[in-house]
Amino acid sequence: MTRVSLAGIIADDLATLRRLDPGNRPRGRPRRTVWSERLPGFGVRHYSSGRSTYIAQALMDGVTRTITLGNANVLSKHQALIVARRILLRAQVGEDPATKRKQTRKVPTFEDFLTLYWKQSAAKWKPRTLETHNGYRRKHLADAFSGMFIDEIEQAHVLAWFNKVSISSGPGAGNRCFEILRSMFNHAERWGMRPEGSNPCSYIRPNKRRKCERFLSNQEIARLGEVLSQKTRTQPLHSAIIYLLLLTGCRLSEIVDLTWSEVKGGRLLLHDSKTGPRTVWLGDEARMLLASLERRGGGDPVFWNKLTQRPVRSISKFWQEVKAEANLPGVRLHDLRHSFASHAAARSETLPMIGKLLGHAKLQTTSRYAHLDDGHVLDAAERIGCLLADMMGEDRSLNSNTMYDTRLPIHER
Repeated sequence: MTRVSLAGIIADDLATLRRLDPGNRPRGRPRRTVWSERLPGFGVRHYSSGRSTYIAQALMDGVTRTITLGNANVLSKHQALIVARRILLRAQVGEDPATKRKQTRKVPTFEDFLTLYWKQSAAKWKPRTLETHNGYRRKHLADAFSGMFIDEIEQAHVLAWFNKVSISSGPGAGNRCFEILRSMFNHAERWGMRPEGSNPCSYIRPNKRRKCERFLSNQEIARLGEVLSQKTRTQPLHSAIIYLLLLTGCRLSEIVDLTWSEVKGGRLLLHDSKTGPRTVWLGDEARMLLASLERRGGGDPVFWNKLTQRPVRSISKFWQEVKAEANLPGVRLHDLRHSFASHAAARSETLPMIGKLLGHAKLQTTSRYAHLDDGHVLDAAERIGCLLADMMGEDRSLNSNTMYDTRLPIHER
């Protein structure tokens, strides 16, 4: 406690006491202090002038402080004892109002901390990530906890905000904003602005993610190939992009941002991707497709449109036309990457190998993509069933009419 804060506390406590006339007080030598045996730390200090004051002495923040409670001609000993007990008790429990106010001034509001966090973290985000996060900041984070300090926000506040975002913008946006907020509170703890282990996001469950198991069957891929073959005559660059997405399993940004300096014979040496620089190995079809394009300077985009004098960046409108003509409702461009993984798994490629082809950092991510087509599962079941039937000596001709016919069209979901 500081002298100013102590003076305020004493003034408040003395204001509750009724003043008495204590009568005559003893005179003594200069600065003679008589300590109380009843309450250690409480005493009476006598001066040569005849004035006497009650004092309290205690260790506060490693420093011994002496507090003057009041004039002995004004306070009775009983009243001074009451005030001294309060002061000494505050010192014992470590209460220090001045320090608390100082700490409060150091803790920023949520708005100020959001600015600080963005300044520290934005440099580590990729341009597309930064663009997306800036949108979430403007729409959902900037005014999330107006007027609140970063250490005042509790789980109930976060839960109310999370539900509001999920309802207004959907569960996916709610989860993404929630992860940004969780990271913010983790940094607040790391920077000493919140107590350790106090992240209010810790016990809030994110929204359940919709499992995307959509991938193209053999028949759907054939229909897509027919449409692209026709589109190649009028829009060769757009068609080539979709071909490469399916042949390589790359992300859309990895293909449309591709430069000739990244094309190295039978592989693509991507300078940057979602998981950092990586190598994409090309099959014969992908290599022939790239070889058919006009090669330009090393830093030039692979998919450069001579007519518009700009690279092809967006193919969403073209894809809408293609999937409508190929009868592929609900299929996203990212499902081509999913299909690449699924067909690789169906041909007994291991998950680590598929993960390497797709550029995944974690095997768990690969397992989400590599779902098997029902037709491949039925093929496997049929092979195993035939093997077991041969081992048991059964006549499989009796059940020949139930065997899976791979020539039949696969049901499209």
